[in-house]
Amino acid sequence: MTFKLRQMGFHLNHKTVLKLMNELGIHSILRKKKHGKRGKTSHIAPNVLNRDFTAKALNQKWVTDVTEFHVEQEKLYFSPLMDLANREIIAYRFATRPKFSPVKSRLDQGLSRLKATECPIIHSNQGVLYGTQEWVKMLEGKAVQSMSRRGNGYDNAVIESFFCDIKI
Repeated sequence: MTFKLRQMGFHLNHKTVLKLMNELGIHSILRKKKHGKRGKTSHIAPNVLNRDFTAKALNQKWVTDVTEFHVEQEKLYFSPLMDLANREIIAYRFATRPKFSPVKSRLDQGLSRLKATECPIIHSNQGVLYGTQEWVKMLEGKAVQSMSRRGNGYDNAVIESFFCDIKI
């Protein structure tokens, strides 16, 4: 808050800012630190996309992920499927829990758009939802699975950037 006030031209001591915030009932929201994941994904696909976020035609390369929104006191999970040719969201689902069923129905919705000759690369992170055998079976013969390296957001930068844009 002190930093923002200084940017606006108000030069106040941080203790004064804290005192005024307390008087007005303004409090910062502290976030819990995120620690590394403990478990391992059962299936890890190679990084076929390899940060090549360009596609010459529709249904060649798709990216996906799941993000969390805080709506009042609840969490809402958003799972989109984006085509890299035009950056269009071709399928999406909202859910109140990060379960496989919304991700499955979103993938079914996206795969139903494909012609018999199309077989896109579907790139995701190494999340638990994308490492299940059910996910792998759903993609067999319909799409090529690609996964980011563990803990590397740059490998899935397009969808991560989209999440940043919609959360502003």
